[in-house]
Amino acid sequence: MVQTPISPDKKLSKLEGLKEKSNFLREPLATELLEDTTHFSENAIQLLKFHGSYQQDNRDNRVKGQEKDYQMMLRTRSPGGFIPAELYLTLERLSEEYGNHTLRVTTRQGFQIHGILKKNLKTTISEIVRSMGSTLGACGDLNRNVMAPPAPFKNKPEYQYAWEYANKIADLLTPQTGAYYEIWLDGEKVISAEEAEEVKAARQRNGNGTIFHDCEEPIYGKHYMPRKFKCSVTVPGDNSIDVYTHDVSLVVITNKKGKLEGFNILAGGGLGRTHKKEDTFPRIADPIGYVAKEDVYDLMKAIVATQRDYGDRSDRRHARMKYLLEDWGVDKFKAKVEEYFGKSIAPFKDLPKWKYQDFLGWHEQGDGKLFLGISVENGRVKNEGKFQLKTALREIIEQFHLPMRLTANHNIILYDIEPTQKQSIAKILTKRGIELNPEAIDPLIRYSMACPAFPTCGLAITESERALPGVIARLRTLLDHLGMAEENFVVRMTGCPNGCARPYMAELGFVGIVPETYQIWLGGTPDQTRLAKPYTDKMPVEDLETFFEPIFVYFKQNRQPEESFGIFCDRVGFDALRQFSANYTLGSYMETDTSKKRKFRKNQQRVSVPDELFPRLKDAAKQEGRPMNQIIADALNDYFTKRGNN
Repeated sequence: MVQTPISPDKKLSKLEGLKEKSNFLREPLATELLEDTTHFSENAIQLLKFHGSYQQDNRDNRVKGQEKDYQMMLRTRSPGGFIPAELYLTLERLSEEYGNHTLRVTTRQGFQIHGILKKNLKTTISEIVRSMGSTLGACGDLNRNVMAPPAPFKNKPEYQYAWEYANKIADLLTPQTGAYYEIWLDGEKVISAEEAEEVKAARQRNGNGTIFHDCEEPIYGKHYMPRKFKCSVTVPGDNSIDVYTHDVSLVVITNKKGKLEGFNILAGGGLGRTHKKEDTFPRIADPIGYVAKEDVYDLMKAIVATQRDYGDRSDRRHARMKYLLEDWGVDKFKAKVEEYFGKSIAPFKDLPKWKYQDFLGWHEQGDGKLFLGISVENGRVKNEGKFQLKTALREIIEQFHLPMRLTANHNIILYDIEPTQKQSIAKILTKRGIELNPEAIDPLIRYSMACPAFPTCGLAITESERALPGVIARLRTLLDHLGMAEENFVVRMTGCPNGCARPYMAELGFVGIVPETYQIWLGGTPDQTRLAKPYTDKMPVEDLETFFEPIFVYFKQNRQPEESFGIFCDRVGFDALRQFSANYTLGSYMETDTSKKRKFRKNQQRVSVPDELFPRLKDAAKQEGRPMNQIIADALNDYFTKRGNN
């Protein structure tokens, strides 16, 4: 009999009791959905997550003495980032009818719709399901969206295997409760794709205590997982999905003829942490071993069962599987998995070096057709000024009925494009202000990520998505003035320490700690193969230039040939960076061209731009190839010169 080993002196968290009493994710959610209220209770909110939604309130619209501006965020479950044409058009329409008129690509290859009112939630979910989509398991204490490389290479069988098994693992670990269809579709079970027979059989196979017999949830049981559980499937060398950051990552192994033989397994990754709680920390996954393809489902069930039965259900901060690996060590974890698996796990096979790829621009997909990677800054699909990405995508999907894949760097890939369609598609995007040449995109923007944060995320401490464009512009201006105009590195920002934009793998990570102040993490790699480390606990965003100027100068003066910023910071060490910064005189290394020279003062004040002017400023910056703050500075110089105040 499967039990959850909990120390006698530890009490189960409140949420464990809620899951047990919910009748497999039904109550009190089902009852409260029928009530004429603007929001759900705290208990219903916890169950709502399993169905793919978070209750939020728009903090921009808070009015003292009035009820919060309650709204729902809805997230799709899209293994491998697959969004069929019909589903995209439905999501786009729903975002207009019930959402805030934007879609957001997540860093786990799904779409989010923000701003849905409680009264419209059932309609929104039911229409998504009827359009070949799902939100079940996109949030909550179970397996989340299974990630896979988004590149649609038809002539590289390993990519096709990664897609295939991302779907199959997602199906294997999908909740089996009927609650989802009962609540959102009045019991009508809409099936968008038939499960493979091998997956159905594997779900019911006992495997030494991996399942609960005669239970609505054979794999999860009535308590589901201790915390969220994240998986990915990738191919050797392709780290477009941050392979080390998942609870479990499978790496496709093929023979010389391209036939699937099995998978390498990594386990124990995860990035979420809590400020001032040193027992919480980011961790990268460890190599566990190799499994033959015919055993992959049983091994996945064994890993899930190990975390399900031995993960910490008393302290949710300590409940992720990464802490089980950290506490036990790889050998003990592997031994317990082998007990459930029923056999030994084979040794990990050698792999080539990992490389990050974003697949932007035009590519041949190997069957005579093309795919196009489109950069989506911070993942926000919207219309703003002359940049009309939302309209452009709708026009293209309506006209050409193309599928898309969402990427882990919150970009979009359109594929199965006939060569004869290329010119028409490019014309639509160019007309709507969308840049198709990836080399024309500032690399600081191209390789950056931010989480949504304010105003909707309830965990946000400070800004992220809305702040990062300005931060990137200021970094670029600083680099320009230091004679480092060609420099680029991976920048990621989050508004809290939970790490949704994976800042702890970046070369330069910003992690919100108090309003307008960030922890700075340095030392990750361009290919996301090593954790960054915390360099300073609190950097007010107003001090950005004075903080980074000495660090960038030290990098310029002491880097090795072709050495990236993150690798440099890790090599020289933080003590050297701090010592140089302490002895550095601000402005001493600026370009000597006085027409370009800027000296940044400590604690300089920021200048706000009216909302109605910001799109025009952004357009001008893109057209002229200049940072927004440089345009503002030049305009102010012209103003004071005309007044004779220079």
